[in-house]
Amino acid sequence: MKLKDIIKGIDCKVDGDMELEVKDIQFDSRKVSQGTLFVAQRGTKVDGHDFIGKAVEQGAVAVVCEKVERGKWRVESEKVTFVVVKDSSEVLGLMADNFYGHPSSQLKLVGITGTNGKTTTVTLLHRMFRQLGHHVGLVSTIVNKVDEEELPTGHTTPDALELNQLLRRMVDRGCDYCFMEVSSHAVVQKRIAGVVFAGGIFSNITHDHLDFHKTMANYIAAKKGFFDALPKGAWALTNIDDRNGRVMVQNCEAKVYTYGLQQKGDFHCRVIEEGFEGMHLSLCGREVWVRLVGRFNAYNLLAIYGAAVLSGAEPDEALRVLSTLEPAPGRFQCVSGSGITAIVDYAHTPDALQNVIETIAAIRRPEQQLITVVGCGGDRDKTKRPEMAQIAAEGSDKLVLTSDNPRTEQPESILDDMEAGLTAEQLSRTVRITDRRQAIRTACMMAREGDIILIAGKGHETYQEVNGVRSHFDDVEEAEKELRGKN
Repeated sequence: MKLKDIIKGIDCKVDGDMELEVKDIQFDSRKVSQGTLFVAQRGTKVDGHDFIGKAVEQGAVAVVCEKVERGKWRVESEKVTFVVVKDSSEVLGLMADNFYGHPSSQLKLVGITGTNGKTTTVTLLHRMFRQLGHHVGLVSTIVNKVDEEELPTGHTTPDALELNQLLRRMVDRGCDYCFMEVSSHAVVQKRIAGVVFAGGIFSNITHDHLDFHKTMANYIAAKKGFFDALPKGAWALTNIDDRNGRVMVQNCEAKVYTYGLQQKGDFHCRVIEEGFEGMHLSLCGREVWVRLVGRFNAYNLLAIYGAAVLSGAEPDEALRVLSTLEPAPGRFQCVSGSGITAIVDYAHTPDALQNVIETIAAIRRPEQQLITVVGCGGDRDKTKRPEMAQIAAEGSDKLVLTSDNPRTEQPESILDDMEAGLTAEQLSRTVRITDRRQAIRTACMMAREGDIILIAGKGHETYQEVNGVRSHFDDVEEAEKELRGKN
């Protein structure tokens, strides 16, 4: 594609040949080859401008940057076209949209943002629309999909190049819908710049990612940025029971709809009965039995139903399919053996952990103990660690503190932070076991017939990251091994 077509519609100053042919676009200098357009982004740790010389040496024919200093680079850079822009990160998304032929505008692309519930919502929307006979794409924390073909995933939201390439693949395969998680990081880092959404969902906001955003105000503003960018022809579905639900859609140009359990929005729901097998709901005046558990899942299911209807599904058909949907992997996933039930859940924020524990409390009988196994991730928001431990201790009969993904931190330091949130009485009911496999084994040994074990924090993840190395580890596998092998 010619450079002039890639930068079409972008405010920029060009120094060089706009007619040159560009083979691909890269923002990582290590991936540059002959014919590449290199985009120099300012990251949180490194500045892509420092790698322009390397990119030119490797064959970049054009460079997008925020400043030009030819004198710093090799003589060959005189042959390179420079495109100077105000914000390279934002322009990357706009160029990727041009380069891949505007794929998002050829789909009904629905994004969801919020602290909790994103993966469950997009996963089940994908399953629902597949059952309704559509070709559907999925962009999620767990997996990316084109219909049923699974593709590898890294971040919650891919970078702008990967995202547009993925959307192009969906369009070429005949997909008419795509459901996508949109992280707050992605909004701030402009990963969704140039992407056209047909609809947006807000789930909730609770304490998370303050290691990145620094303040709750910044975190809320990042989420709101997604809705601020929705076009006039789109719709926005917001949770009005969340105190920030209406804040999200202030000044939103899309048509706004609401959902809630406490307040009666455009889509409303009431939990009639619940057990470990599922819930009986009254949803928009219709009764339905679903296979998910907990009030937090009632919110998820209501958002799914609302989004389905707003995306063109017939209400009765949407309700029928809703009753058949199974939980997303690692989201209140039950494993049973020896008369004991283990629940594996991704709950890694204070609010998510509170929701899961409250759900179990509403279902379990008085004689059933709850034993919770939980840790906190390393190199992430430290302020939530004591709060997570306190929530777990308050809602459980016994507590096992253990490692999650320590990353580059010392596991013992993370556990020290968690223990700091516990009272002397809570500490007396707490066991500290750094090795997660041993922690799950110990919880299973402590449990009596009828007891419940909550294994929180990692959910669907099939690895544990220690000092930058990921090793296979699956909470579900460990629970199955221990409970089904227990005498």
